[in-house]
Amino acid sequence: MKKLVIALGLTSLLSVNAIAASLTPSAEGAKAYIISPTNGETVSETFTVKFGLSGMGVAPAGTKKANTGHHHLLIDGNELPPLDQPMTKEVKHFGGGQTETTLTLASGTHTLQLILGDKAHIPHNFPVVSEKITITVK
Repeated sequence: MKKLVIALGLTSLLSVNAIAASLTPSAEGAKAYIISPTNGETVSETFTVKFGLSGMGVAPAGTKKANTGHHHLLIDGNELPPLDQPMTKEVKHFGGGQTETTLTLASGTHTLQLILGDKAHIPHNFPVVSEKITITVK
């Protein structure tokens, strides 16, 4: 029984290491952030979100260049999507290398968070994720 537990533990560790090794590396100290709106800001129903990135460059999806990626925006997400696979419909994709977007949201409180994706829409190893901000739409 003890050997089985050790074998399962080693298999899990090797699987985690294999996944991490297959992910595109991020630049050390890279940061994603939302320039505007700011945390706690009240905005109109239609507003512009400006994306920020330091320590890495922005490039369209499919671009195979070290230390680059493209933005994904999580709107009203309670938790981040899986960080070892392509991001799906729960995030808005900006695969053209866009650094801002115009959103229209219903009145109320909303959260916004950026996630940088690599050439295949997969977060980097170590994920470059902004702080989650809260806004109020009037």
